[in-house]
Amino acid sequence: MSTDREDGTGAGVSTTRKTFEILEALKSEEGVTITDLTRRTDLSKSTVYRHLTTLTDMGYVIKRDDNYYIGFRLLEISERARNRKTGYTAAKRKVFELGQETDERAVFIVEEEYEGVYIHRYGSLSDTMIGKRRPLHSLASGKAILAEWDEGRVADFIDEKGLESFTSNTITDPDALYEDLDRIRERGYALNEQEHMDGLSGVAVPVYTPDDELLGSLGVFGPASRFNGEFIHDELPDRLWDKAGEIRVTLAYS
Repeated sequence: MSTDREDGTGAGVSTTRKTFEILEALKSEEGVTITDLTRRTDLSKSTVYRHLTTLTDMGYVIKRDDNYYIGFRLLEISERARNRKTGYTAAKRKVFELGQETDERAVFIVEEEYEGVYIHRYGSLSDTMIGKRRPLHSLASGKAILAEWDEGRVADFIDEKGLESFTSNTITDPDALYEDLDRIRERGYALNEQEHMDGLSGVAVPVYTPDDELLGSLGVFGPASRFNGEFIHDELPDRLWDKAGEIRVTLAYS
């Protein structure tokens, strides 16, 4: 008989949680010992060892000397998620083009569970950002997605995630967010004016499939000193809309 319970306290659920706690700890550094993992996860040494043995046997973790590393087999799973929709692959090329043409950092973000997830990124540390989650309300790319939702869904987002403050410019008042989303819908692009990190600003637009399904958002960000005037209000929005349209056309004929 299964010992799992619907309240999430069953043995099977607990075992799965411990496995992912170990994987989360492993991804934080390049090479971790059992002693380090025991300290970071608050699990017993024997428990950590049993989980590591299973993960190593399955190829999800590799061992070199006394250190454990994330294995490439996990890459197969992550790539399957990143390529789940044809549009995600089509967006990759456009992110690269945006980065090359603007000499700024470019991103393609999708929404999952009310969070923005980096699917593709061009620029410094680009590979380390893939899969990272960020709050929708403090990013241009996130607000570009929020602006495509109706008021009820935005309200659900606020109830679920809240409006955490990251800088003095972060929108933390629901009424102010609704007003900003109205402005985004009117002008056709979203702005991040040092709302997630001091000194960084960005521009983003939504990306749609030929069937009018919201795929995600394309964005470009960089130093606030450069992101102003015509560059942020004319040049970048026009370029972003061109790339978003090209993704849509690519999908229509793929």
